[in-house]
Amino acid sequence: MKNRIMSGLIAAVVFASVVQAQPPARPVPPAPLPLLFKEAWKDTPAVPLTAAVVTNADLELNVYGKTPEVNNEGGTPHVWTGLCIPACAVTLKLKSSFADLSGKARIKWFAKTSGFHAIRPVVKLADGRLLVGDFADAYTYEYRTTEFYLAELRWMVLDAGTVATKGLLLPAVDLSKVDEVGFVDLTSGSGHGQGGFSDIGWIEVYGKPLSRN
Repeated sequence: MKNRIMSGLIAAVVFASVVQAQPPARPVPPAPLPLLFKEAWKDTPAVPLTAAVVTNADLELNVYGKTPEVNNEGGTPHVWTGLCIPACAVTLKLKSSFADLSGKARIKWFAKTSGFHAIRPVVKLADGRLLVGDFADAYTYEYRTTEFYLAELRWMVLDAGTVATKGLLLPAVDLSKVDEVGFVDLTSGSGHGQGGFSDIGWIEVYGKPLSRN
């Protein structure tokens, strides 16, 4: 009997040691957020950017400031900001839902720039505030795909009339109820030629839909 008890104690000690030696289970990472929408623009010669060149029927287009141009120069349909004087911002909204862009929501776009121009993300919150993020994409060599997370950015108010920033960096921004999302080139275009502009091919937004009702 003593031997059985001793064997049982030894087995319990060994089992406890094995359990303690095993590394703790790793938390399961959150699932990637789904694609909310993509817009790649209609393949067309140079025309002003209007709803007629939006290819996704679920989206509504909004332009702030000067209306940019859409063209297919170089074989890639894109928004061109060379005629945006002093500046322009382009946003898209889902007709049926707001966008929850909190957590690991992200934007991916295919774009290039010229001169010292840069492309920045823009959101319009459900409360009406238009904001611009501090991420700046400025790659002049050729089109490239760029991806970034909105939660990592800092934000400033963007004046819808002048397309200029206002005030200071905001301490915190709740992106759980976004009405519109898009991009802005804050630098005045230089007109036709190779002076300064931004070219935005397609844009993808990843997040969660939130009913407008």
